[in-house]
Amino acid sequence: MTASDPKTDLHRYLRYAREAMLWKLDGLSEYDVRRPMTPTGTNLLGLVKHLGAIEFGYFGDTFGRPVDEPITKLDFDADPTADMWATADESRADIIAFYQRAWAHADETIDSLDLTAEGSVPWWTKDRVVTLHRILVHVTTETNRHVGHADIIRELIDGAAGLLPHNDNLPTSDPDWWQGYRSKLDDAAKQAAGLD
Repeated sequence: MTASDPKTDLHRYLRYAREAMLWKLDGLSEYDVRRPMTPTGTNLLGLVKHLGAIEFGYFGDTFGRPVDEPITKLDFDADPTADMWATADESRADIIAFYQRAWAHADETIDSLDLTAEGSVPWWTKDRVVTLHRILVHVTTETNRHVGHADIIRELIDGAAGLLPHNDNLPTSDPDWWQGYRSKLDDAAKQAAGLD
């Protein structure tokens, strides 16, 4: 077994999560990438926009590398959810390009700093002084959390599921198998709840 570099490992997992997030948009209509799918309004394009803002903030402002991006300058006092949805005037291409610019900016920060480099998170109320290591862990975790949301949203929209197009990480794509699996789970839930 070869030794691995912690920064390279963390960065690789962040990159995988970014790719997975964008894959969740593939093949969907403008309506489907924007429509709220939960009572709190979670939607695919909003997740992408939010993740772009997260990367610009944590890998930009935190390490003294702010950017002049319109989405990072939104008035969150007027709308605290401004980065969680796309307006009708913001195209899918605009939001994706914003996210990809955030990647490039974040990658420059990650590549140029050691894991022990310190920064300060201006919007945190305590423990503001952080290291690149902590921020890489934080953003990778946050990104994967939102990719999990996107997994569920996409499956609710059209049934598409899986990790990435070349590696879906699912046991089968057979709809009959999945129906049987769901029935098995539903039966177990009813038994556990005494509903049988």
